Amino acid sequence: MEYGKLVEMAYEVMENAYVPYSKFNVGAALLTKSGKVYTGCNVECASYGATNCAERTAIFKAVSEGEREFTAIAIVSRTRDITFPCGICRQVLSEFADEMDVILAKGMEYKVYKLTELMPYAFEKSELNK
Repeated sequence: MEYGKLVEMAYEVMENAYVPYSKFNVGAALLTKSGKVYTGCNVECASYGATNCAERTAIFKAVSEGEREFTAIAIVSRTRDITFPCGICRQVLSEFADEMDVILAKGMEYKVYKLTELMPYAFEKSELNK
């Protein structure tokens, strides 16, 4: 799938964000190895710790449908510049794909990073067996 299409899908789902507190809409479109796309937007809650980011929403949807292998994720917002995923989202992404492409867009212009660039020292499953 063309990354521009993933960016478009992320912008589309961004409009569904529930952000009454921050007014910071974020959208994500996650591409699986099988070619399916799962989208997500951020959902806020008055108890801020219960808020969920767009990236994790997309991942949790995909995992709940049996997907475990991801190749790329597009992330968009309404800010003046690109929006990087937060640390928790980077860790969750790294659980499934270290070499995933992370596409960060402003308008239809985007930059592509490898997840390992954004999370070079992720906590890994192997750490649990020590």
